[in-house]
Amino acid sequence: MSFLKIYILLTGIMITWGLNVSVIKILVAHTQPVTITSMRIFTASIIVIIILFFFRLIRLPKKSELFYVFGGALLSVVFHHYFLAEGLTKTSASYAGLILGMGPILTVILTMIFFRKKPTLIKLLGFICGSLGVSFTVMAGSGGLDSINLGDVDILLSILSQALSFILINKASKTMDPRLLTGYMMLIGSFILFAISLWKEPEGLSSLATAPPSIWGAFFFSAIFATALGHMSYNYAIGKVGAAESSIFLNLNTLFSLLGAAFFLNEALVPAHFIGLIFIVSGVLLGSGAIEIWILQRKNKRLSA
Repeated sequence: MSFLKIYILLTGIMITWGLNVSVIKILVAHTQPVTITSMRIFTASIIVIIILFFFRLIRLPKKSELFYVFGGALLSVVFHHYFLAEGLTKTSASYAGLILGMGPILTVILTMIFFRKKPTLIKLLGFICGSLGVSFTVMAGSGGLDSINLGDVDILLSILSQALSFILINKASKTMDPRLLTGYMMLIGSFILFAISLWKEPEGLSSLATAPPSIWGAFFFSAIFATALGHMSYNYAIGKVGAAESSIFLNLNTLFSLLGAAFFLNEALVPAHFIGLIFIVSGVLLGSGAIEIWILQRKNKRLSA
């Protein structure tokens, strides 16, 4: 798959993930957060395994791959989704969007530490530009940061664990299909989350029985499109273009989460959001390497002419 197709795929994933922030906020408002999260991820894992079965990609992990499977399950599924669900019950969508927007920078820092891979000047400029766009967009809507609570800490731990999981997935992709890794991580992680929910939320299963029917439509949208197809495709992209390059698209997550909040939760959009959009899109174009590829192609055309 070409880089252009990967970038289009990543943009589509960010649309579903951005809308998913509002969907999860609706879900945790009507049910117990950890219980509904474990059920959502378990449903997603079954969908991923069915898809992989038809593509004949199912195999048992090698002994050397077990570390990545269990490590990824803890970081990408248990810690990330647990802290995200808990955080969204305590903090606003604006604060959550700002903190989640730190994902690309955290991934770049971790990539430099673990892979000793320094970004080019253009990519570094893109990451900075994208972060400024995220900050500007969220701050414009929320009126500034006037208080920090435990929910904000939960969201920070959520994005940090996800950034660490990207490093593991990037390493594991050398020998294991990232889509297969996604299925194993989700299946194992969902059981761990369910065990946590039984301890932390003894009334969790009964809360599902009293949830209104409309909640289940949101549940299956989140499980199928955002969680199953979204994470499977995103982890596939990491294996193709790298953790840092894929993570820059997370900046778009903030934009689409704000649009989703406006549509589903009736939160207001202001003109300043669109100024932030310019920074975000510029950051994605620079940080993903798209601009560098375009410059290289232009240079090769001139040389061949």
